[in-house]
Amino acid sequence: MPQIPEKIHELTVGQLSARSGAAVSALHFYESKGLISSRRTPGNQRRYSRDALRRVAFVRAAQRVGIPLAAIRDALAQLPEERTPNREDWARLSEMWRGELEERINQLLRLRDHLADCIGCGCLSLQNCALSNPDDVFGEKLTGSRL
Repeated sequence: MPQIPEKIHELTVGQLSARSGAAVSALHFYESKGLISSRRTPGNQRRYSRDALRRVAFVRAAQRVGIPLAAIRDALAQLPEERTPNREDWARLSEMWRGELEERINQLLRLRDHLADCIGCGCLSLQNCALSNPDDVFGEKLTGSRL
């Protein structure tokens, strides 16, 4: 991993990419979504502050556990003066996201448990299939396709 001398306080997009492991295109995308920011030089080149490394690491870690970019952006915007997240921030935010992740895990477990039944019978019955008609609340009151 390339080292950045302590006296350098700003990184080029290439340096940020090399240090963070994120593709340059991903960094441009993160910037377009408001997850990181840069300043422009007189030659219109991007320069990132060193704390962008931690922000990119935070974004990538949150993405790996399935947090949508919009939720990550909202979380970063809640930090005072949009500072770089620290360990305490991650602990607080990960606790906040825990319920959402638990629900997704439960949905995947239900899918796994019903997948063999559906493929086994091949019916895809709108009355009986747990995959094509999960938690059928309308089926008791209405007929036909509603959603």
